[in-house]
Amino acid sequence: MSERAIGVFDSGIGGLTVLKEIMRLLPGEELLYLGDTARVPYGTKSPPTVLRYALEAAAFLAERRVKMLVVACNTASSVALPALAKRFSLPVIGVIEPGARRAVAVTRNRRVGVIGTEGTIKSGAYTRAIHAFDGDIEVYATSCPLFVPLAEEGWAEHPVARATASEYLAPLMARGIDTLVLGCTHYPLLKNTLQAVLGDGVVLIDSAAETARLVAARLAEQALFRRGPAANPHFFVTDIPHRFEKVGGAFIGAPLLGIQQVELDKS
Repeated sequence: MSERAIGVFDSGIGGLTVLKEIMRLLPGEELLYLGDTARVPYGTKSPPTVLRYALEAAAFLAERRVKMLVVACNTASSVALPALAKRFSLPVIGVIEPGARRAVAVTRNRRVGVIGTEGTIKSGAYTRAIHAFDGDIEVYATSCPLFVPLAEEGWAEHPVARATASEYLAPLMARGIDTLVLGCTHYPLLKNTLQAVLGDGVVLIDSAAETARLVAARLAEQALFRRGPAANPHFFVTDIPHRFEKVGGAFIGAPLLGIQQVELDKS
């Protein structure tokens, strides 16, 4: 069991930030990544649709005998984790709980901001997760839909990104937050811009990095670390791979090799 791969899926490219952190922390693990690029984005879809997509993506990876499922998508994590845990006899890890836990640990004034896609923010998943750890923390959440295209365009530190961040973050800054959860897997690419706008007094919580730490902890708990040599990740997409290859390489910081286009079983 320990020699099996870890399965990671997202609606598209953003989950590569989670994959990158897992690769950095656990270089000996084999990784399978599925980007549902034919149906991206999930953030604007209804919860029943996101749930269906997540079940199909997870089934694809489970068929390849993975030892763990990582839902590297905030929207899918907010909707589908209980159903995935019930359907598959595998450890299932999302990106919301790790980020929420870390935010509760580091906030000093107990005012936490959350930014994400429309679907993630409307779900209230981060607010519930934070309050599950500490019900007295004030949580202020706002959607930032333009951050995803800015990240994918390579404009994460462009003046347009700085101006956009200033608009989106102004209401949170007015609330006096001292901690900001990056509730979308694209957002770590904008860290420098976000920190410049917020100032050094606000701590940024990278859910991708926190998720990788939880993956490592769960593998340790269940004695599932892989002992083989480092392996290159395998990439699957549901639409033509050209854009995934081009943009995803920037997310990972290295060329994406051997991308395979697949069709998910919708039965």
